[in-house]
Amino acid sequence: MGNSGSGRVGQTGFAAVRRLLDIAEAVRAAPDLPRAALAEILAGHGERPEDLTETAFPEADAAELRAAARRMGDVLAETDEDRAARALNALLAEYGTRPRLTRHDGHPWHLHVDRGGEAGWGEWFLASGALALAQLLTAHGRIAWGACAADGCGRLFLGTGPGSARRYCSPACSGRARVAAHRRRRRAGAED
Repeated sequence: MGNSGSGRVGQTGFAAVRRLLDIAEAVRAAPDLPRAALAEILAGHGERPEDLTETAFPEADAAELRAAARRMGDVLAETDEDRAARALNALLAEYGTRPRLTRHDGHPWHLHVDRGGEAGWGEWFLASGALALAQLLTAHGRIAWGACAADGCGRLFLGTGPGSARRYCSPACSGRARVAAHRRRRRAGAED
């Protein structure tokens, strides 16, 4: 795999976590997401075109990646830090590879997880995703990702900004939730 590093913290964000979120969210929205759509997402995150051809990334690999994305989606939706850490430790124990420091394509040094030997796309996704989330958890001292708490949304998000942990994927969802809570309180007050 070309640019399949586990990510880096920097001005542009945490690249591997963004890739993880994009793939997990796409599979949540469309559980049978076509191979070509997965390849397009991977290409958008810097994977080399020669690694994404139908020969290099066949339907069996896409199915493995979809299953891995569903598993990571569960970790990304976890709200308890201890349970998240245990889930990440389990993934690292099961799929952990030897990370290495690398620098490429103008990026600074960062940890990189390769898809080596017989490891498939799903194993690589789980190993690199678990490593990236573990780095994020230790860097922020809290879960810095989640699933939107707004009714009817549930979209996965990255919340690495200052302050308390985010609960919503966007200001729009936060605003809708705040308005809905206000209306519920007003109705409850009118009934008393």
